[in-house]
Amino acid sequence: MLTKMNLQGSWELQLDEHKQGVQGPFDDTIVLPNTTSHARKGQKSDVVHIGSLTDEYSFEGWIWLTRDIDIPAALAGVRCSLYLERTRITKLWVDGEEYGAKDSLNTPHVYSLPEGISEGKHTLTIRVDNTDYPTKGGHLSSVDTQTNWNGITGRLELHFYHDMHMGEVQIYPDAKERTFRITSTLSKSIPGTVLAVTAQTYKPLLEQTHGYIPSDRNHVVNEQTYPCNQNEVNVLYRMGDDALLWSDSDPHLYLLTLTLLGAHGDVLDTTEIVTGLRDFEAHGDAFTINGHKTFLRGKHDGLIFPLTGYAPTDLDEWLRILSISKSYGINHYRFHTCCPPEAAFTAADMLGIYMEPELPFWGTITDELDPQHNQVEQDYLIREGFAMLKAFGNHPSFVMMSLGNELWGSKERLNAIIKAYKAFDPRHLYTQGSNNFQFTPHILEEEDFYCGVRFSKDRLFRGSYAMCDAPLGHVQTDVPGTLKDYDDMILPDETVSGNEENQAVESEIQIQYGTEAKTVKAASAEQQLIPHLPVISHEIGQYAMYPNYEEIEKYTGSLKAKNFEAFRERLQSKEMGHLAEAFFQSSGKLAVACYKEELEAAFRSKHLAGFQLLDLQDFSGQGTALVGILDAFMDSKGLVTAEEWRTFCSDAVLLARFEKYNYNSGEEFHADIQLRYYRTDSLKRHIVEWEMSDSDQLLVQGKDEISFISGETWFEIGEIKFKLPEVKKMTSVTLSLHIPDTDIRKEYDLWVYPDHDVTVMEHNHIYKELSSEVMNLLEKGESVLLLPTLEDNDSSVEGTYCTDFWCYPMFRSISESMNKPVPVGTLGLLIDNSHPALKHFPSETHSTYPWWHIVMNSRSIILDELAENVRPFVQTIDNFERNHKLGLLFECQVGKGKLLVGALNYNKLISQTEGRQLLYSLVQYVKSEEFQPEAKIAPEELQQLLGYK
Repeated sequence: MLTKMNLQGSWELQLDEHKQGVQGPFDDTIVLPNTTSHARKGQKSDVVHIGSLTDEYSFEGWIWLTRDIDIPAALAGVRCSLYLERTRITKLWVDGEEYGAKDSLNTPHVYSLPEGISEGKHTLTIRVDNTDYPTKGGHLSSVDTQTNWNGITGRLELHFYHDMHMGEVQIYPDAKERTFRITSTLSKSIPGTVLAVTAQTYKPLLEQTHGYIPSDRNHVVNEQTYPCNQNEVNVLYRMGDDALLWSDSDPHLYLLTLTLLGAHGDVLDTTEIVTGLRDFEAHGDAFTINGHKTFLRGKHDGLIFPLTGYAPTDLDEWLRILSISKSYGINHYRFHTCCPPEAAFTAADMLGIYMEPELPFWGTITDELDPQHNQVEQDYLIREGFAMLKAFGNHPSFVMMSLGNELWGSKERLNAIIKAYKAFDPRHLYTQGSNNFQFTPHILEEEDFYCGVRFSKDRLFRGSYAMCDAPLGHVQTDVPGTLKDYDDMILPDETVSGNEENQAVESEIQIQYGTEAKTVKAASAEQQLIPHLPVISHEIGQYAMYPNYEEIEKYTGSLKAKNFEAFRERLQSKEMGHLAEAFFQSSGKLAVACYKEELEAAFRSKHLAGFQLLDLQDFSGQGTALVGILDAFMDSKGLVTAEEWRTFCSDAVLLARFEKYNYNSGEEFHADIQLRYYRTDSLKRHIVEWEMSDSDQLLVQGKDEISFISGETWFEIGEIKFKLPEVKKMTSVTLSLHIPDTDIRKEYDLWVYPDHDVTVMEHNHIYKELSSEVMNLLEKGESVLLLPTLEDNDSSVEGTYCTDFWCYPMFRSISESMNKPVPVGTLGLLIDNSHPALKHFPSETHSTYPWWHIVMNSRSIILDELAENVRPFVQTIDNFERNHKLGLLFECQVGKGKLLVGALNYNKLISQTEGRQLLYSLVQYVKSEEFQPEAKIAPEELQQLLGYK
């Protein structure tokens, strides 16, 4: 390239909502790069979105942009092109002459001006349209993510070229051979032309490093020259045996300089490309990087940027974002129905993150036999994929590509598209899509890896699901422990799979389809699906938490959190506004615990190749899904540190495998110690040290040598076996493990309970229903512990331990439309752990595993209609749509008597050691002088509350 002319800056602007064309003189200006919304152009809207952020300056239609440029004499008539890095559908005019239109939503718009522009003043006019896209656009144009913005973001440049110049350059790495294959085209063929190539390690100088630390290793490759006798270039550049390889742990980069030399050594053209030498491959059920196994610790990304409403195109911001993710152990990004700008790939190259862009499609891929077939849309999508491969394929971080999200339709057509992409660009691995065909998954012949959530309705390899996608996952339903893995789901017993063959039958089924329900045609597999390629678990986690209303002040751009404001007003109207911070903290702590189990289960699974979280950060749309340990700005919520998170999400995860978290006094404890390890550092002569202690003393300790074998990723370290102490009170103990001289560690909290005489407890006047006897006792001024077993009714909510999946409003609506059970929708417990009723049941302020059986065998009573001072000391946190005041345990005066109420299943509680402990604590409290409830309710209120007839 000869030179560039920067066109960023002030442009004249005219909004054209009704697409009427330019009307009179331009009446406004905008500084580009920008969007009309971010620049606050047009009329401010008073619309309020509850299910997503609100764009106060949302605009759909045409915008017209124009500015004058001056072409100096030196560039007059020189071949050039207009480069628009990131935009919508555009059309270009130069001095009133039309130069065509471009419609890529993912890649730069490049307008070729082969005759150049004459010297002097000229007028560029660009029309940008954010309507009538060739495809729906997925998260590229959704109000749920980066909004349907209109404008031009990123670089705006005129590129000027030498008469003799290289066209698009593609670099194909071969780490095994230590070579780069370089291909390009030449604008013309001149005898005697030579291509000279040099390479050296690339270490950019940055004002803000954001955690990027360049390698201290250097490598320079001598110049190699190649004759160019035709107008095509296809050469092999040898890097030498000491070439540095690129990976997530060692992201070495090279600057390749390509120089075209004339017959007399004169420089005709120069191109510089930063790339890396790597082989990212699928081997059996694992991914490898340069021949070494790697495990994908991924996150979903929908291009949510709440300050601007569009994805940044500057390196600094992407370095900030990706380095935050890296600090939480993330090494992989899957972009949901979108492709990020080039700066994202550049930052990922530098930091070592495996990138997977996706075609902007969330729908059905049909063939010509389908009456709904849209060939124009399909051609656009296929073309868009090729454009993404050309634009970003040189980046070593671009290792995978998906055809879309949760696709349906023709498997043959999907297979053909993958085959075409693989033939065109073998640098990447390809998959048919993310969670395609849902309940009836298929593995296609051409795909390199599989991404989904199940291999049949019951073969689940994710920890949580929506009610409409039931059965639910083990984090939601199983007694907590650390034994669960997904190996038997991914590779079931062959004798079982051989007996489960069934004839393929196509039928109509109803599925969750985005934010709604849809009926699709699905064919079951002829036999049980057994994968023989890497498997990634799709959009795992999705553990919701209550909003942090302090976040509202952070929305200083055109996007406002009016949804948060509405949720806060709802809570205040229920006279619980003072509990907002506590709801946020307690629900968040439970969500972190759920994520820990979800991620550990993935690391326990030898046949799982990786996972993709949904998400590390909050998702601002689709009902408002607050599922992140980071907020939408990628700022920590203060619930868990990056260091603690990495103990269960990193390239080295220690695991203790044990049956349960709650134990009887003196019970035998057994755990197996395992290690999932993907680092290159050797652990020879290293040991694992472990200990168990309570708050007062060390109970037991030990150590085991690691039988380290280089190249292996799974290690059985040893086992822990000992008898837990005899205790007189409920005791919390901590199992700690670590590998000295490393950062590899892990902690688990367990609980040990004393024995209680059940027969004695049963004579403590515990009542299981509201009866005339109870009413008489209260009338006489007695103290009563009432544990009624309530039926499913409108006055109470089912007890469930795990926090809600994704967000209640969206999946309530979907479940109702599918005539399926509505989610419970609660977010864990808020516990007044200083309350004397819990004196013998010490607790945190949030849900912990001693409460699991208790909550799962309970209902929470809706206390909305009672006096404001009837406050549960154990309250179930409701979602922001309902905002019920839910009492798991509460106390009150009724007439002359005193009452403690909990809708707990007594028979289930008495059968569990932790249940007996809670009953003991409640009984001791009710019998004590400390039992002095302040709130009062009338007898008839109590009767109505509990359905007494």
